[in-house]
Amino acid sequence: MKVLIVEDEQKLALLIKKGLLGAGFVVEHTASGTKALELARHDTYDAIVLDIMIPDRDGLSVLRLLRKEGIRTPIIIITARDAHEEIVEGLDAGADDYMVKPFFVDVLIARLQAVWRRTMGRGLEILSVSDLRVNLMNREVTRGEEEINLPVREFNLLIFLMRNPGRVFSRVQIFEHVWEYNFDPDTNLVDVYIGRLRRKIDDAHPIKLIETVRGIGYRIRKAADV
Repeated sequence: MKVLIVEDEQKLALLIKKGLLGAGFVVEHTASGTKALELARHDTYDAIVLDIMIPDRDGLSVLRLLRKEGIRTPIIIITARDAHEEIVEGLDAGADDYMVKPFFVDVLIARLQAVWRRTMGRGLEILSVSDLRVNLMNREVTRGEEEINLPVREFNLLIFLMRNPGRVFSRVQIFEHVWEYNFDPDTNLVDVYIGRLRRKIDDAHPIKLIETVRGIGYRIRKAADV
């Protein structure tokens, strides 16, 4: 599950990000309302966590613009304890749920999963390519009849590739999306983790799903190409 956090309180943003990453989410963060609009317009998220009080463009105006433009990504607004009117205004503007500061991150995780299920439908919980299936809600991975256990980082790498079957990603793109750091040209982490995935996903099967595109990067094959 890929989540955009829009929060300008640095400590809270880091706390949310750490909790979501630990739960297996892919996370992006911005403290700017203007940047949040740009990201939501040009990337695909499963949910957005949106603070109402953010710099340069407040959260409610971001929410209204996204809904006006037809972007239906589930949005949970974050408000101050005494912001009853803002909560009502946000829900009227198209927010799917709200959280009042302070809150527990595990409650936010449960709310994110609930609004995503409710808004996107149960069918979109499953990613599949050929006989490889990933249940995004319970983190279950299977190939054919075999269950495959993946730690958090390998799971995040797999779903990053599976959301875009057939698309080739460079090592830089993979590293910055899955590890959430700026790319270090001296690291071989991407190659190491691709190798681990291949051993678990492909080695026991005649049809290989994870491909190297020489000089560019890696991709997972489209079902039609298998």
